[in-house]
Amino acid sequence: MANDLASMNIEELTALMAELGEPKFRAKQVLSWLARGVAPEGMTNVPASLKEKLSAIPFGGAKIIERKFSKRDETQKFLYELADGNIVEGVLMSYSYGNTLCISSQVGCRMGCAFCASTLNGKVRDLTAGEMLSEVTSVERLIPAAEDRKRTVTNIVMMGCGEPLDNYENTLRFLERATAADGLGISPRNISVSTCGIVPKIYSFTEDAPHITLCISLHAPNDELRRKTMPIANAYSLSELIPAAKHYADVTGRRVIFEYALIEGVNSSEEDARELARLLRGINCHVNLIPLNSVEERCLSGVTRKKAAEFAALLGRLRVSATVRRELGTDIDGACGQLRNKHIGSQTKEEA
Repeated sequence: MANDLASMNIEELTALMAELGEPKFRAKQVLSWLARGVAPEGMTNVPASLKEKLSAIPFGGAKIIERKFSKRDETQKFLYELADGNIVEGVLMSYSYGNTLCISSQVGCRMGCAFCASTLNGKVRDLTAGEMLSEVTSVERLIPAAEDRKRTVTNIVMMGCGEPLDNYENTLRFLERATAADGLGISPRNISVSTCGIVPKIYSFTEDAPHITLCISLHAPNDELRRKTMPIANAYSLSELIPAAKHYADVTGRRVIFEYALIEGVNSSEEDARELARLLRGINCHVNLIPLNSVEERCLSGVTRKKAAEFAALLGRLRVSATVRRELGTDIDGACGQLRNKHIGSQTKEEA
């Protein structure tokens, strides 16, 4: 059973209506509102008595409390407040094919990657599926869809605060509700889930969600270098991670996406590119190169766009598909966790 109203599917809502002594047809009515992120008090075709009963159940919403606009592109960043006062964030990025929303899966993160702001204060708790869905629906309610599109958010990437596969059951439930016809109705091919490399969960994910694009945060071509920036590498070596990635690609017939943040003086040399190409040989994959969006608390800086392009070109010559991701939202704390940390920092100063 879901742990909040916004996470529920039709079967659970049908059972809930029976428990509350309500007609079975109310389940579909309520679900249609939940799919739009509407809380019980806003359900206009639901009787007041049922609204009152539903309001006694945790809703699982995420309310936008801050919105920032980039002056360099059309990127928008959001701070969400959850019912318990915790804060997460999301980023809406505009592309020719539609709008991609990057959402969070946890409050904070316990993975400890050296280049990421999300993990600076550790993990507070997991998000429910309903809270993740509310990250999407709250943006959709705030920003009307363009005339030529059915919805504002056309693509979702789970690359915000947190490690989705460390919140596995809620992530699976979110994916089910996000792709369901009576949920958000977003095509599975338009959703990506990113992991830092929890190997057993990658195998589970391949079986449980083969229709969803898998992205793996790699960020280094060898174990020695990876352990310096990603603590997960101490638990799972590349000799375990790479076969798991190949298994996903072979079983699903889909490319696995490797995220590779280019850090100046760390993992961005010509030899690093050559070693990376050797590592990925024989895997149906694509490398998404990201000049690191510098995080001042980590004292790490990204390479220039020119150097990133040269790295991508060398991978191409070595027969590895690679592109350099567009820089989006760098003027609005676009990197994962940055805006949330600033918000927490300002609150701490006010309370001091």
